[in-house]
Amino acid sequence: MTAEIFSPVNDEQPSSTLPLILAGPMMRKVTATELTFWLALSVPLSGELTVYWSGEEVPLFSGDLADGQHIQIGQQAWIYQVTFSGDFPVNSPLEYQITTQQGTITELQPHLLYPGEERPSFIIKTQADYVMHGSCRNPHYPSKDSLVAADNKIASQTVEERPALLMMSGDQIYADHVAGPMLDAIQQVIRLLGLYDETFDKAPVTCGTELFAHQHNFYCRDKILPHYLEGGQEVFDRMPRIANWLRRRVPVFSSRESGNHLITLSEFMAMYLLVWSPVLWLHVDSGKLRTAHFRWHGHTLDPQWQSLWFNEKVQIDQFVEGLPHVQRLFAHLPTYMIFDDHDITDDWNLTVGWEQAAYHHHLSRRIIGNGLISYWLCQGWGNAPERFDETFMDHMKAFFDPAIRQEGDADSQDSVIDYLYRFEQWHYTIETTPKMLVLDTRTRRWRSESKMNKPSGLMDWEALIEMQQEILNEPAVILVSPGPMFGVKFIETLQRIMTWLGQSLLIDAENWMAHPGSANTLISIFTHTKTPTNFVILSGDVHYSFAYDIKLRFRKCSPNIYQITSSGFKNEFPNGLLRVCDTMDRILYSPRSPLNWLTKRKRLKVFKRDPDTADNHRLINRSAIGEVRLDSHGKPIDISILTAEGERISFPPIND
Repeated sequence: MTAEIFSPVNDEQPSSTLPLILAGPMMRKVTATELTFWLALSVPLSGELTVYWSGEEVPLFSGDLADGQHIQIGQQAWIYQVTFSGDFPVNSPLEYQITTQQGTITELQPHLLYPGEERPSFIIKTQADYVMHGSCRNPHYPSKDSLVAADNKIASQTVEERPALLMMSGDQIYADHVAGPMLDAIQQVIRLLGLYDETFDKAPVTCGTELFAHQHNFYCRDKILPHYLEGGQEVFDRMPRIANWLRRRVPVFSSRESGNHLITLSEFMAMYLLVWSPVLWLHVDSGKLRTAHFRWHGHTLDPQWQSLWFNEKVQIDQFVEGLPHVQRLFAHLPTYMIFDDHDITDDWNLTVGWEQAAYHHHLSRRIIGNGLISYWLCQGWGNAPERFDETFMDHMKAFFDPAIRQEGDADSQDSVIDYLYRFEQWHYTIETTPKMLVLDTRTRRWRSESKMNKPSGLMDWEALIEMQQEILNEPAVILVSPGPMFGVKFIETLQRIMTWLGQSLLIDAENWMAHPGSANTLISIFTHTKTPTNFVILSGDVHYSFAYDIKLRFRKCSPNIYQITSSGFKNEFPNGLLRVCDTMDRILYSPRSPLNWLTKRKRLKVFKRDPDTADNHRLINRSAIGEVRLDSHGKPIDISILTAEGERISFPPIND
């Protein structure tokens, strides 16, 4: 089915009448006892949800939408989530309908239906026998969107053939790398919905309104983002006159593409609404800056940025054309998520030095906090609603009280951000068979105690021990780690060299093996006698795809470990560089290479699967979504990716 199931982007003036549903419905946590739905709305929702056996007219369940919770984020914008409890049939085709005060969702948005459907269909699978997964969706990257390919595949399947769930393992948005046309649309959405402003202390701008009118609003926000003084601190303390020249101003945020970095909470929220639904694109003009001759508030965009804007506009328009498919996919598949760095900012919490610079500056601390607030509202809340207890919700509701938000109370915003910084329950478990553990590898890090610029471990000792307790005596388990636990050794060696040279941020030198404490603890967990027989590790992050089979050396009864990486949904690695890395890894780190004994994985033997492609590349550099099928014992029987163009590439088992 083609993408032309919704009106394309128009260049007319924004509509004065907003539709009820701005984004969603998105199926989130779905089990035999609870159904969770997420929506973004222009007015509070009322009505009911009904669940049916497939093809039946009499509902088997009915729930009042008033049982859900509304969080008001603007004058005409609410985030709504509802969880219904009951005894829901499993492993059988079901349908649902949401009847609102303005009609059913299928009347309001008929493009949500697959051909032949009268209501959205779904299935509650108790066994995770088929999982779609991936990460890294950059709207203006020059490729198609793999979520569109996934939706087209779901359209061709029966309900029983569908995946048990969709796992999005990081970088659902790119807060630090935003296209100019996207930022323009974001700020139009802020005005259209009346998203609440905020005030800043100790920043070049005092509020969001001032930011949007600033001369550096487009492509030059790196001049607004905070900097700190690096180098010469000890000498400076003793001889400040001599040491001044030793110190240099360094950006707090390490992204090299931060010219349009999101700053305000309203920008983060508008970004989510624009990447998950086509609705608001019908009410904004993505070419508005061009039609205004690249002028805003008396400022003119430099010619170099105008040229880039035109290139980005082509990609954004193509991205928007696929959004009806994405919205339809989310309405039919239980969808789970976890953050990685770009959901907040590049290299988030990579080193102790990065953390000290970021969290000791008011503006960078606020930006990171805004990313966390929006992550909770649009991603984290629906993963495991029970994690967010009454105390948590009281904090959030107090902050989102319209009287407080309309005043842009900086103290209230900083207070809720401080609370989120202390929160340590972003990870969660999906109680399928096998059990799925979704790991937080960003906020509970094992910080280096030797040097400020050495990468932190992705999880600290306490978090790793908690993970171990969850998997002890399980026959099989699926671990979702945003970054691969077992990556490409040659690339990890390059990262280690750059860290030794003090340039860990330059090469994004974070991996599970970079920190000796977390690396050794992780490997010890895999070697424990009571750990599962089958480990499946689903990862993304790296912008290429591969599959490894891993065994313990010198163990007759080694567990079966499978590192399965699919990345990105809409992003790729620099191709020439990846080809060099692929070749060098093949030469230097074969399973029998003595160089393996110089790595932290010397107790493990890694076998690299060859994809069924015509070339000789083990690392697939294509925008794609991963597909994994498991047998009843939790062992992969099929590992493949579905490219954004709809091509299937599989990673066949290795012949002994």
